[in-house]
Amino acid sequence: MAKTATTRYDVAEHLRTQEEMAAYLEACLEAADGDAAFIAKALGDIARAKGMAQVARDAGLSRESLYKALSGERSPGFDTILKVIGALGLKLHAGAGQT
Repeated sequence: MAKTATTRYDVAEHLRTQEEMAAYLEACLEAADGDAAFIAKALGDIARAKGMAQVARDAGLSRESLYKALSGERSPGFDTILKVIGALGLKLHAGAGQT
């Protein structure tokens, strides 16, 4: 049987527009179930799509610290999240949820 060549899927390669990035973050926020590291990883995916070095400059962070903060291995501080969201050109919205 012939082997099938596969490549690793990278969502960052498919986030091309601000609308796609916002929709991806919205979907991740809904699916996160309170997991802050999951949201950090989603922001990391978006930052890679935009260019990590540029996002780091715009957020006022070093590239290395941004990679660590958005790796999904830990939960970054909320101030870091807000800086990254702003640097990505996205907005954080609140809405009434179901109880």
